[in-house]
Amino acid sequence: MELSSYIKDLLYRYECVILPGFGAFLTQYQSAKIENDRIFHPPSKTLSFNRQLQANDGILANYVASNLGCSYELALQKIRTYTAGMSLSLAEDNTVTFQGIGDFSLNKERKIQFAPSGKENFNPASFGLTSFDAPAIDRGIVSEDKLVALHREKQRTSIPWARYAAVGLIAIALGGFTGMKIYENSVEEFNMAERNKANLLLEDQIQEATFVVENPLPIFNLSVPEYSGKYHVVAGAFRFEANAQKKVRLLVEEGFPARILGVNKYGLHQVVYQSYPTQEAAYRALREIQATNNAQAWLLVQEVAQ
Repeated sequence: MELSSYIKDLLYRYECVILPGFGAFLTQYQSAKIENDRIFHPPSKTLSFNRQLQANDGILANYVASNLGCSYELALQKIRTYTAGMSLSLAEDNTVTFQGIGDFSLNKERKIQFAPSGKENFNPASFGLTSFDAPAIDRGIVSEDKLVALHREKQRTSIPWARYAAVGLIAIALGGFTGMKIYENSVEEFNMAERNKANLLLEDQIQEATFVVENPLPIFNLSVPEYSGKYHVVAGAFRFEANAQKKVRLLVEEGFPARILGVNKYGLHQVVYQSYPTQEAAYRALREIQATNNAQAWLLVQEVAQ
């Protein structure tokens, strides 16, 4: 079983991966850095090993079990067999290599030491980023050249005919402008005459028209409800009048004679379901509205000028 590949996969996801009965691999974030003012290194994670953390946390065993398609207990047994073989190999002064992770060996005090390989960057945010060398920019020395004066003797010979051509163009332009102005005036006079004819014709038609209504429409008397009473069931108070008007429209669609009562001392537009002349009627309506429409409705007692 190649355990190092499983551990390497987990190091991209976890800051601590425990190898049960042997120790734990730890990663720590390290920001980007510049080496010798020219070599740029992306953000990474430093890798270390702690021999004291040996208790099984189940992460490695579960990952091995899912990849091998075996039970958790069998995966844990395979891991313990692997670590036992590692310990035996180290006791024989051999170096145990975890590919892409690092090397284990015994020092002079017969203690396990770990040397990370440094080939893998376990920071997933830096995937695809590598270190690069940025050489210094050679800005060089900018030389200033003297400006050389240009002679324009040849251009002087062409000035006379250019002047004549310019005068001719101006004359043509003035003539065209005058002609255009005359044309515009004639069009305006024609339009004015036609407009007067149309107005006279329209007045004659209006004078000749007569209207006879044989069956006049019945007159309807619309009763506009009066918002009387100082007891008001309030639906809400809004900072912006547009929101208050929107609330009124919604309540009217639901059948309430809602309206905006006014602006209170806090600058809020108060929307009421309805106003009532007596306190008893207002309380009955409030209890019904709180039970069926809006539990946050409240009663406001305020005289309103009609």
